[in-house]
Amino acid sequence: MEMAGKQDSPTAAVVVDPDGIVSGWSEGGRLLLGWTAEETVGRPVTALLADPPPPGFPEDYGAGPDPTGFVLLRHRDGSTVDAVVTAHPLSGPSGRALGHVVTIQRWGRRPVVADRAFEQSPFALGVYDPELRFLWINASSCRVIAHSEEQVLGRKYREVLPEFDRTLFPERDDKPYTDALAQVARTGEPTRLITVFRPRGSDYANAWATSIWPVRDAGGTVRAIANWGFDMSAEYWARQRLLLLNEASGGIGRTLDVIGTAQELAATPVPGFVDLVSVDLFDEVLRGEEPPSGLPSAPGETIGLTRAAEHSTKADAGQAPGVTTPVTHAPGSVAARCMAAGRSTVELAVEPGQGGEWAFGPGLAADPAHWPPGNPVIDASLAGDGLTGRITVPLRARGALLGVVAFSRVERPEAFTADDLILAEELAAKAAVAIDNARRYSRERTTALTLQRTLLPQGLPNQEAVEVASRYLPGGTGTEVGGDWFDVIPLSGARVALVVGDVVGHGLHASASMGRLRTAVRTLADVDLPPDELLTHLDDLVLHLAGDLQPTGHFPSTGESGATCLYTVYDPVSRHLTLASAGHPPPLIISPDGSPTPLSVHPGPPLGVGGLPFEATELELPEDSLLALYTDGLVESRERDADQRRAELRQALNQSTASLEVLCDTVMDVMLPRRRTDDAALLLVRTHALDPHHVADWDVEPDTAQVPRARKLAVDQVDAWGLDEAAFVTELVVSELVTNAIRYGEPPIRLRLIRDTSLICEVSDASNTAPHLRRARAFDEGGRGLLLVAQLTEGWGTRHTTDGKTIWCAQNLSDAERH
Repeated sequence: MEMAGKQDSPTAAVVVDPDGIVSGWSEGGRLLLGWTAEETVGRPVTALLADPPPPGFPEDYGAGPDPTGFVLLRHRDGSTVDAVVTAHPLSGPSGRALGHVVTIQRWGRRPVVADRAFEQSPFALGVYDPELRFLWINASSCRVIAHSEEQVLGRKYREVLPEFDRTLFPERDDKPYTDALAQVARTGEPTRLITVFRPRGSDYANAWATSIWPVRDAGGTVRAIANWGFDMSAEYWARQRLLLLNEASGGIGRTLDVIGTAQELAATPVPGFVDLVSVDLFDEVLRGEEPPSGLPSAPGETIGLTRAAEHSTKADAGQAPGVTTPVTHAPGSVAARCMAAGRSTVELAVEPGQGGEWAFGPGLAADPAHWPPGNPVIDASLAGDGLTGRITVPLRARGALLGVVAFSRVERPEAFTADDLILAEELAAKAAVAIDNARRYSRERTTALTLQRTLLPQGLPNQEAVEVASRYLPGGTGTEVGGDWFDVIPLSGARVALVVGDVVGHGLHASASMGRLRTAVRTLADVDLPPDELLTHLDDLVLHLAGDLQPTGHFPSTGESGATCLYTVYDPVSRHLTLASAGHPPPLIISPDGSPTPLSVHPGPPLGVGGLPFEATELELPEDSLLALYTDGLVESRERDADQRRAELRQALNQSTASLEVLCDTVMDVMLPRRRTDDAALLLVRTHALDPHHVADWDVEPDTAQVPRARKLAVDQVDAWGLDEAAFVTELVVSELVTNAIRYGEPPIRLRLIRDTSLICEVSDASNTAPHLRRARAFDEGGRGLLLVAQLTEGWGTRHTTDGKTIWCAQNLSDAERH
């Protein structure tokens, strides 16, 4: 055993005369610094220093309680040597000073056993100068970089290891390892990081946890950079698998659509886990039907599936989203065996070797103890298909076989491991449940939407007054279609009617009644009735419908009648909301600051009761208020009362999102249970206010002499809005409407122009007499005004108010003129 005190480097002895000139040089000096006696004797000793001479060098380096000092010396090859210097005075027979004997040793003299502890450390250790030249590395570091210490000493890090000058995952904003070393050298601040790289000569990615720190001298100057690291590939890739599963939990099953869910399964593992994923499903699953009870039993019969999704790392490969193609799997194929046995199969192109531990930790790829029986299968033909490995997993949910999924590696050579098989099966299990949920929903949705398609609005009209979004979901599996409905109806004067209702009962009768009521509401809305009057007429209609539904003769009863309805009208000019309810829950109103707007509504009786009045409520809303009109299916719950559910709905509406579509989805997800017993409708509305500069109104004296003035005011305003093409028609209709109001109406008379999606002209007076079109005879002096208005404008009509009536007409505007 070597003694602990044995030196690990030579000691240099240098004789320096009183003038600081080297007069003697030992062999140890040549071994330590590379300089020969011929090169040093006769030169100043300070020429050996890499830095400016410190004060008192070398004579003071033998005095004091610590007779040694640390200096940085120049090596003959241009590198530097950190050294410990001790100066010993020399004297002659008479005591005359003859100079000094200076001993030089490499800084950091340690026992050999300590050197061997560092050298044999399983962690990779290295020391580099501030320019990132190699000063020392241990054996583990040599194995990692595939170089010996002699091959790298004095060479720069970037020169030896160019692969560390880039990152394998630029999309993660990982810092190249060489940049991290340079940063520590520049800032003097230590750092820690995880580096993923492929060692030279290997195709396998390796993950290392490393620490980098500066090494300083006694004066605090950074003299070197040190690092250490250890291979944490197994832990790293296990964490990546968990992250992928977490991503799959949120990324698979986001839509209740079979094809969409298959595409999510195909896209989630690429490129983090594999390079190519294909998902094959039975046709019955795609149609929303029950999957087949078993595979073809006839020998030699192929299995026909449909490729619902395929995703690849290559842009020109894979399958376009939404495109499906028929595929067949031959008897005895891997996919056929997996579906028949209900077990997964792992295929590898080559026998996994120790190289696999670069990517997945020692022994996991090749250790048979980690594999289930029958796996992995070595199939050299995979290489002919351009694959290095494939995992085939049957898609099963609730005991039914839905199809099969294949996870393939093309570009990456890492061999699959037993842990990869577990990950693939977890992904397939999550996706299978999501696909089966989508299949079940598709069946119900197809039935419900077929009945609802002609009964609910096909698309909500674009309105400047409001922004709207809606959702309707039928009841869960086994329930009949209900009679919930909603509507958005444009009204005169840039106003809009917002309607939501619910017919009593379920089934075709409820759907048919809903269609009748929706048509009736639209018809009554065209008459511009106030909300309370409209509900009164609607109530009479339901009573008549109830009489029609009484059974006669051999016809059975068509069921109970009755409905609830909420009818609201919003005016973007005044920002007033007027509403009336027939037994329907009032809307929830959220102000722009997120606080609920108090609403005092007195709901009337449900439609079909008869004989009771309905009361209208009016309030002014701030711009960008949020209204939620809904049916009781959204808030009904057996566990909580209606007030609690409305509070939950109010909380769900307080989401920081600008998209009503997203908010609709959020509310439906939060409020509706998985097993619904009733259908639910939701209409979200965000109110807008019409720009005051887009509205102009004037009082008109009841004198026909005021008609030219009214025409001029209107034309000037139209010109000011830049609507030159509308000026001529506007002048004509203003002249006719104002003249009629003066001749046949009652003061006060007002003229109003509104620039919205169309140019609206309104003339109001205090008379309740409504004008009507009539055919003028050849020699009549009048009777052609309204006919002219009707011919020149997009539409016209009469709106009765508590103070009289308003005659309006609207002209079309181009897209450019609307803003």
